[in-house]
Amino acid sequence: MADGMALASDQRFRPEDVETWRREGAVVIPGFFTPQETAAVVADFEAVFGRSAGAAEALERKAEGRVGRFHPSQFKGVAPVPLPCSPALNLIGVHPALIAFAKAALNAEAVHVYQCQAWAKFTGESDYDQPFHCDFPNHTLTAPSEDEARNSVTILCYFTDVSDAHGAMHYVPRTDSAKVAGPDATLNTDPQAQAELQAGLSAYERSSAAPAGSAVPYTIDVYHRGTNLTAPNGRRFALMSCWKKAGDEAIGFHAWPFHHTQPWARIFDHASPEQLACFGVQPPGHPFWTETTLARAQARYPGWDLTPYRAALAKAA
Repeated sequence: MADGMALASDQRFRPEDVETWRREGAVVIPGFFTPQETAAVVADFEAVFGRSAGAAEALERKAEGRVGRFHPSQFKGVAPVPLPCSPALNLIGVHPALIAFAKAALNAEAVHVYQCQAWAKFTGESDYDQPFHCDFPNHTLTAPSEDEARNSVTILCYFTDVSDAHGAMHYVPRTDSAKVAGPDATLNTDPQAQAELQAGLSAYERSSAAPAGSAVPYTIDVYHRGTNLTAPNGRRFALMSCWKKAGDEAIGFHAWPFHHTQPWARIFDHASPEQLACFGVQPPGHPFWTETTLARAQARYPGWDLTPYRAALAKAA
């Protein structure tokens, strides 16, 4: 699967998409994934979450017209990889085309995925309406850099058709949000200041609504928000894949080894060395690999094809 996808990875996005991401902080790329890839991922979503549709009616908000709020029920459908399903969903977050976009966006030869999670939303499950916010507070302990290559790129991938009735993410292009406030305004907890910020950003908000198979890369400092699902029996199957330059310890979210009890064999048994490297696994030829470490890794993941790693070790001997 990895070889076939790698051949098409340079056709999934244009240089103009990367430039728009750099300039405006977000870009919508329709048709990023093939219909076949999308269908396989949807089947996995249905298997993991055990349902294919939401309720007939949306959850009514208590105070119509108010600014959106964060609350735990909005995140009920979040599940980080690896998941008990096929390689389709487990590896779509490290699709070669996503790796290629991340490398281009971050101007890096090597990138790591530091967050990769499926997110299923269903009509009636929650009021998903959120305030505008930036992601840097829980992706770094400091502040976003003025150099985009020193930040990160989050790629929101849609695997069902997403209209505004299906909870499309809304965002404000950088050139517009600059007229209202800088990204640090998201840290201001004063209610009046927040009300003014939300009102100002709302005047410029755009929708990321797009057909199934689309990708929406956005930056760590772009204002964006989740919106509610109102479509009868609606669903939104999406995946968040967050990328940083390899070795950038200032940005993070998941510590992958902390989740060692999850079914990592679903990934190791099917991923390419390039995809595994995105999770921080040492690539073939790295000094870490010796006969002993290879034997121990094989014992942990009996189905992992270590041929490229063994070949590199033999060549170096």
